[in-house]
Amino acid sequence: MQKMTVEECRSFLLARPRTAKVATVRADGRPHIAPVWFVLDGDTLIFTTWHTSVKAINLRRDPRVSLCVDDDAPPFAFVQLEGHAELLDSPDELRHWATQIAGRYMGAEHAETYGQRNAVAGELLVRVSMTKWMGQKDVAGW
Repeated sequence: MQKMTVEECRSFLLARPRTAKVATVRADGRPHIAPVWFVLDGDTLIFTTWHTSVKAINLRRDPRVSLCVDDDAPPFAFVQLEGHAELLDSPDELRHWATQIAGRYMGAEHAETYGQRNAVAGELLVRVSMTKWMGQKDVAGW
């Protein structure tokens, strides 16, 4: 197993669409984990969520967040991130980023359609400012 640099972590996250698992803290202290599609904007990870989702409720109360993105094919790798989330309901920003996310996961030909579908009233833009990057590659030791 080898540690990744921050640049290697960033490259891993951008290499291909992978689902991030987002962990937030419930009011009683229990963790909540949910999968999300995301994009990077520099050192900021961006995803969307519905305003009444568990993660949105948790992040309004406590903006601390952890994320994990993994490659489940040998020789295996993963990146773990920690940061603070900001929830925004700006329609213009939401549409822009929802379209970017859709293009990444659904392809350029479907980006606008999915961007419009996901940029609706009630959907929130979540911007996570990273405070910690940690990655491991060649987990299998090949």
